[in-house]
Amino acid sequence: MTDLFPNVDWPDLMIATGETFYMTIVALIGALILGLLLGLLLYLTSPGGLWQNKYIHIITATFVNVFRAIPFAILIFLLFPVTIFLFGTFRGTTPAIPALIVGTAPFYGRLVEIALREIDKGVVEAAQAMGAKTSTIIFKVLLKESIPALVSGLTVTSIALVGYTAIAGMIGAGGLGDYAYFYGFTRRNFDIVFVCTVLIVIIVFIFQFIGDWMTKRLDKR
Repeated sequence: MTDLFPNVDWPDLMIATGETFYMTIVALIGALILGLLLGLLLYLTSPGGLWQNKYIHIITATFVNVFRAIPFAILIFLLFPVTIFLFGTFRGTTPAIPALIVGTAPFYGRLVEIALREIDKGVVEAAQAMGAKTSTIIFKVLLKESIPALVSGLTVTSIALVGYTAIAGMIGAGGLGDYAYFYGFTRRNFDIVFVCTVLIVIIVFIFQFIGDWMTKRLDKR
């Protein structure tokens, strides 16, 4: 391995891989929570929804559309003031997490809304006819019925997050993107770039495999 990749520092590479996993998993949890809230709000406040409200729906939809439209490479710069306020710096794995969450939560929120809209309205109407509370409809009907689609959407989001961590790494966030750019590309050590690329692809396959497996286990159709 040393002969094939003479410039790769394997201990440092393992640390970078761990940082990529750390950023992806923590940001994915944040995107899951915020994305679920945004998706539910979009669905419930839409015309005919349980909380039908034109103004809240427009505000939420605008927020989602705006942050989905901003390229992550630009978004991370726009959030520098917030990152520096919270952590005192924009460098490092933890300071990159808020930008990763903001960059992916609106995307997942739309996937949540789509998943909820695929539920048969008759099921919701039946629950209402039986006098079920709104909270019961949300947790026992909407979320329960859409779990396979929600997990599938989370899988897609996790893959996008892996790519975002690589972008964040190019400005000092750590991880494989950081290692590939600063120790590989800038120093013309393209064996480092190659190895980091392979590891990122492997990480993507891991998340895809886990997501597909969970979706199949949860889908009772």
